[in-house]
Amino acid sequence: MNKSFKIEVDCANCANLVESAVKKIEGVKDASISFMTQKMKIAFDEGADVSAVMEAVAKTAKKIEPDFCIL
Repeated sequence: MNKSFKIEVDCANCANLVESAVKKIEGVKDASISFMTQKMKIAFDEGADVSAVMEAVAKTAKKIEPDFCIL
């Protein structure tokens, strides 16, 4: 399952750091973040609990970039 999310991130470097960290989260098959469009696309592993994965994504992103926001 693939989903797109509108995000708010302050810089391209932060977006790259968050993207790398999100790819390592259990339940995430692949992830990409576009700083220019302020969008994040996540491909979830089959059978993954999407809400639990997104909670982990938000927590991980906030550790890297405190201003990161999933809208």
